[in-house]
Amino acid sequence: MSNYQNVWTTFFALVIVTVASWHCVLAQGTPSRASDDRTEAPKSGSIDGRVINESGQPLANAAVYVRALGSAGPGNATVTDGEGKFQVVGLDPAAYQIWAGVPAYTATPRDPDSTQAPYYRVGESVELALIKGGVITGTVTTSAGEPVVAVRVAAYMLRDGNGQPPRYGGAFSEQATDDRGVYRIYGLATGTYIVSAGGPKNFTNFNVDEYETHAPTYAPSSTRDNAAETDVRAGEETNVDIRYRGEPGHVISGFANEPRNIATPSGFTIRLSSVVNGVSQGTQLSYQLPGSRGFAISGIADGDYDVTAETFFPGGEVAISEPRRIKVRGADVTGIELATKPLGLLSGRVALEESKVPDCKGKRRPVFAETLVGPWHNEGDATKDKPQFIWSLGIPTTPDKQGDFLLRNIAPGQYRLNIRFFAKYWYLQSISSPGSIATGSRTIPANRSNDAARNWTTIKSGERVSGLLITLAEGAASVQGQIKTTENQKLPGARLFVYMVPAEGEKAEDVLRFFAVLVSTDGSFALNNLPPGRYWVIARPAGENVQSKLRLPDQVESRAKLRREVEAAKAEIDLKPCQNVTNYSVQVAVP
Repeated sequence: MSNYQNVWTTFFALVIVTVASWHCVLAQGTPSRASDDRTEAPKSGSIDGRVINESGQPLANAAVYVRALGSAGPGNATVTDGEGKFQVVGLDPAAYQIWAGVPAYTATPRDPDSTQAPYYRVGESVELALIKGGVITGTVTTSAGEPVVAVRVAAYMLRDGNGQPPRYGGAFSEQATDDRGVYRIYGLATGTYIVSAGGPKNFTNFNVDEYETHAPTYAPSSTRDNAAETDVRAGEETNVDIRYRGEPGHVISGFANEPRNIATPSGFTIRLSSVVNGVSQGTQLSYQLPGSRGFAISGIADGDYDVTAETFFPGGEVAISEPRRIKVRGADVTGIELATKPLGLLSGRVALEESKVPDCKGKRRPVFAETLVGPWHNEGDATKDKPQFIWSLGIPTTPDKQGDFLLRNIAPGQYRLNIRFFAKYWYLQSISSPGSIATGSRTIPANRSNDAARNWTTIKSGERVSGLLITLAEGAASVQGQIKTTENQKLPGARLFVYMVPAEGEKAEDVLRFFAVLVSTDGSFALNNLPPGRYWVIARPAGENVQSKLRLPDQVESRAKLRREVEAAKAEIDLKPCQNVTNYSVQVAVP
């Protein structure tokens, strides 16, 4: 098999894995959405675009993968031409994810204030940007200085390029040493890593490995507690040598089961997550075959670990055990029992409310197949006793033709819904849930509805919550404009946001009427899908009320503080249904 075939095989194997979890890394794209004003959505069509590097140069022979969100099919794959261009045809209307891969390249980092991965629709032209990844290379030798041949060397990301723990656990990459003991791990995203050699292997690696019963040796020649951290930058190479300790590891063993006595043809996936400073890191995968007597993972070093079991059922349901925190201290740990329980489920409906305003007549309606409904857990509620991967099991979905949606595999916790759709003249009016649903610390009486945008919805293990209602209303306005500074002053170097908050007193606590958008480097900005009404507007450097936090249910005081600030600025705009405001100026004073 050629190197390029290997890249394709590895790339699409990763795609298959990451499709199952929404936290996949997508190439950051800039779509063209000039067709938002069209009256009807196309019945079928194509998505085209090109793949470029960090300098804007085209990347030829890039693997491109296009898949409809929620689809059970394999998706569509293609390769860019000599100009970096691609086209995928015969697509039905849907919300599509797009991946692009080139050897040694990685995805452009997502904006740190964005919690939502990009997605696309039929008819769009997309520009996908990749950057040259960083490299960690070095030599693994014995205490006598002899090369250690064919040992797996792994790099685990601890913090991303913004200095934050990577969402849902760290990125992981590994390569084996050659006959000189030399390894080279390339295509790494910017961040801080630890590097180890030897130790247990994932069940996806079926090769015989003489080092898998050894405890991992961390660079430079350490246990996990004393491991050196390595900073990786895009396009740069870092040398990390390892003196291999070759110490025998311990065995963690036990048995996973499904107490409901439901057949589990998939067996059980066992996840072993190392715990450092109370936080789960570096997940290791093992497997318990159907009908087997249990599982055993060898090559485990002393330390703290979370152990969980997962099993999968036809139809997409996942059952998972409560994490077991174990301590390995100089001996094997046996007899671990893991009982899986079904995860939660959220279901509801998306309703469309049309406007009778003449200016809104004939505008394009939202298409349910292009509408995204996703769960977002309360990160403040994500306690350290749960491995981060658990929060990635519930992935977004699209409603069916009647607007009904179903969100599976929701881990116990507090949630809000993220709704995204294409339709310029529509806006998100409300998200409501029926009575008798827990919202944080209280339960709504059965004869009342709850504002599920303003309150967290609490999900328990195996709970089925139904009756959620998402209302999209016609009549949205839009504002495009430019930032202006005082005379002889330039735009601030810090990231600048434009905020719009409701001016009407009765809307002061409506979280769906708070908006924030990042200002472009040329000082321009655009806000779409705005409910009609009066707003106060302000521009200021990013603070606590950035785009990703502004609408969170627990940010009541932050929104109130922001509202007081914009009210004092006395910049007000009154938006009419389906109005498009252009050339709007927002003044910002720069110290």
